[in-house]
Amino acid sequence: MAHIHPIYLDYNATTPLTPAVIAAMRPFLEEHFGNPSSSHIFGQIAQDAVEKARGQVSALIGASPDEVIFTSSGTEANNIAIQGIARAHLTRGNHIITTVIEHPAVTEVCAYLASQGFQITTLPVDACGQVSPDDLAAVLTPETILVSIMHANNEVGTIQPIKTLAKMAHQSSALFHTDAAQSVGKLPVDVDEFGVDLLSIAGHKLYAPKGVGALYIRSGVTLEKILFGAGQERALRPSTENVLEIVGLGAAAEEAGQTLPERVQHLKALRNRLHAGLEAALPPGMLRLNGRPDERLPNTLNLAFRNHEANRVLNNISKFVAASAGAACHADRIVISSVLKAMGVPLEWAKGALRFSVGIMTSADDIDRAVEIIARTVFTMDPTCVK
Repeated sequence: MAHIHPIYLDYNATTPLTPAVIAAMRPFLEEHFGNPSSSHIFGQIAQDAVEKARGQVSALIGASPDEVIFTSSGTEANNIAIQGIARAHLTRGNHIITTVIEHPAVTEVCAYLASQGFQITTLPVDACGQVSPDDLAAVLTPETILVSIMHANNEVGTIQPIKTLAKMAHQSSALFHTDAAQSVGKLPVDVDEFGVDLLSIAGHKLYAPKGVGALYIRSGVTLEKILFGAGQERALRPSTENVLEIVGLGAAAEEAGQTLPERVQHLKALRNRLHAGLEAALPPGMLRLNGRPDERLPNTLNLAFRNHEANRVLNNISKFVAASAGAACHADRIVISSVLKAMGVPLEWAKGALRFSVGIMTSADDIDRAVEIIARTVFTMDPTCVK
C-alpha cells in the first residue's frame, strides 16, 4: 500500500518553517556565527542581521524598530511585559485586569503576582468567548495599572475588541497589553490602530522557529527589568542574542506582511471547507461550532462532536490527521478546558471538542481527505466516556 502522508491541522500549536525562512537562516547556521556585541566584522554582521530583523518585525505590526525587543518566546515576552509594568508602577497602584481565557503564559504570571500582593481581576467571557467592554468598565479603578487581554484565543479563535478595550483602559490611566501570539501573521495587526502599549509575539506561531519571540513596547512606556545581566535588548532581555532564530523571525514577519491578504483568504477558505464538509458528512445534531462564527481567526475551527470523547477521537485519527483536544477523559472525571468551561459549553458537547487549525501549507486535498477520515471515525465510534 502506498504511504499516505498525515494531514497537519494543528498550526495553532506550532508551524513549520517556510522555505524563505530557512533560506534566510542558513547563512547564520553555516557561516555567520559572530556575537552581535563584538565590535569586529564578525560581530557587525550579526548585529546588522538583528537590526534588519527588528525592522522586519516592527514593520509587520506598524511599530518603530526601537519599540521592539527580541525574547526567547511569547511566554517570556508576556512575563517581561506584565511583571515589568507591575514592578515599575507599584507606587501608583497594584491592580491588574485580565480574562479567564488567557494562555497560561499570562494567567500563571498573574497568579504569581497575586501571591506577591497584587490585586488580580479576571473578566468573564460570553458564550462565544468574547469579553464585554461593559465588564471591563465595571472593574477599572484608580488603582488599575495594567489590563492584559489576548487579541485572539488559541482554542476557539475568538477575536477581542482590543481597540475599544485599550481605549477604556487609557481613560482610566491604565496601560494595555495584548498577547498577539495567535494573530500576528494571520490577521492585520497594527499597534497604533489597536492603541496598545505592549504586544507579545511568538515566532513559532507564524512560521519562524521555536525559541524566539518579540515584545512591542510603546515609546515612553517604562518597565522594570525582571532579568539581570548585560545590556542587550534595552537591558530588558539581557543575554547574547539568538541571531539565527531572530533572523528567522524577521524573515517570517516580512513574508507575512507581503502575503497577508492572500494568506487570510486561503486560510478562511480551507477552514470553511473543513466545516462545511463535516456538516455535510455527519448526521444533523452531531456537530457544534465553539466560538464566534464571524470575529475569529481565519484558520481556526473548534468543533464539538456531541457525546463523543475528544481524546478517543484523536487517538483514532492520530496516524492520519493531527489536531488537538479541548477535553480529557480520566478514570473518574472529564476535564474540560478552561476556555470551553468559561464559555459555558455544555458537557455533552465540551467533552467532544476538537480544535482544527489550518495553515498556509494546507491544501484543499488535505481538507477533503481530513473530512473523510474524521467523519468516518466519528460516525462509527461508540460515543461513550466514563463520567
